[in-house]
Amino acid sequence: MMKIRTRYAPSPTGRMHVGNLRTALYAYLIAKHEGGDFLLRIEDTDQERFVEGAVELINETLADTGLIPDESPDKPGDCGPYVQSERRAQGIYMKYAKQLVDEGKAYYCFCTKERLESLKTVVNGEEIMHYDKHCLSLSKEEIEANLAAGMPYVIRQNNPTEGTTTFHDELYGDVTVDNAELDDMVLIKSDGYPTYNFANVIDDHLMGITHVVRGNEYLSSSPKYNRLYEAFGWEIPKYVHCPLITDENHKKLSKRSGHASFEDLIDQGFVAEAVVNFVALLGWSPEDNEEIMSLQDLIEKFDYHRISKSPAVFDMEKLRWMDGEYIKAMDFDSYYERALPYIQKIITKPLDLRHIATMVKTRIEIFPDINEEMIGFFETLPKYSTDLYVNKKSKTTLENSLALLREVQPLLSAQEDFSNDALFELLSAYGKEKGYKTGFVMWPIRIALSGRQMTPAGATEIMEVLGKEESLQRIAEGIRRLEA
Repeated sequence: MMKIRTRYAPSPTGRMHVGNLRTALYAYLIAKHEGGDFLLRIEDTDQERFVEGAVELINETLADTGLIPDESPDKPGDCGPYVQSERRAQGIYMKYAKQLVDEGKAYYCFCTKERLESLKTVVNGEEIMHYDKHCLSLSKEEIEANLAAGMPYVIRQNNPTEGTTTFHDELYGDVTVDNAELDDMVLIKSDGYPTYNFANVIDDHLMGITHVVRGNEYLSSSPKYNRLYEAFGWEIPKYVHCPLITDENHKKLSKRSGHASFEDLIDQGFVAEAVVNFVALLGWSPEDNEEIMSLQDLIEKFDYHRISKSPAVFDMEKLRWMDGEYIKAMDFDSYYERALPYIQKIITKPLDLRHIATMVKTRIEIFPDINEEMIGFFETLPKYSTDLYVNKKSKTTLENSLALLREVQPLLSAQEDFSNDALFELLSAYGKEKGYKTGFVMWPIRIALSGRQMTPAGATEIMEVLGKEESLQRIAEGIRRLEA
């Protein structure tokens, strides 16, 4: 059985879009599910869009997501180079383009920019250009004269204008197009660089790629690819075209959305493993409908035939939930290392930060949720309304809250052991003696300590972190406010 080989072939144009990450992930999973190879190839044929540092960013993103290539520019195999500009320098693309020219399957085109502009038409509000094969009729002598004169040219694919072309996609099945719709696409540009489409076919064949994974926006280009494979007499790889990713409003995920790239999401405090898990489910689901899966789980379960053809919605609420599940499952030391910078932005007092981190671990979905609103009261008691003391569920009022704080103040003052367990035991015994429910005792104390209706921990745990002196000061302040 032929070994499966897939590739991720990004253009170095900036941050990795979520759609590109999904392409890389699916290509990786298809290969690894079958024990195959995953390659990284840098497609820098469009020099105008090249962004400095983008190649390093691609490598960092693949490392951060665990999608480690078996072959790449940094880890070459037998199919290098793995950068298209380096392959072009070796004359690979021009060699194959000229072979097609010699066989009448491609031709030199010397049309000027002005002439090409004149061929443009507007269809459904979109400007398109369909080349009219003008230069196909040039004689051999005319071509040689133009080349000798140094006239700028491109090399175009010579596609038929009659009949149909059918190609097979693993998800969409057989797709047939009229050859009249196939433009004679450019293979080699006037700067000598191959086009994305041509270099793709040459490199995929020479690198032994068996499965090509890409977005379904490339479906319309596939017949042209197939005609190139057929022109060379090469075996056509399996195509897997993935569905569109949309935002919550069912519009194509835009770079302006703020969460369109992997780096955007990491900047917002998401965990890389959660992002990978989430992206895997943008158009695919396992047979057992499990949602929380490690990369190893994904490798074991991934069946590309289960990829959907329907657009996948980027649901930020689901990603946040998933991220929270990953944070809950983290070992404490790894979690604490990530959480500490957020805590230290807010807490400057010499408090037990590990304890605070423990309190919030199951209450956050992303690390930036550790904010002033959640833990700021540990640093400084905020201004608060005494209305917070009134709680229907706990049956507390302003009057009975004041009475309770007055009663517990001397008990807490006399308490030496200010650990959570000892304090809870003390206040539970007090409540039992008075015939009070736990909520009735704890609510007023927690409000006095935090000035917050919602806190990441109960009253006794908050007192353990604040310490005896600060806790008693805040309870005294609560009494003053209620007396006012």
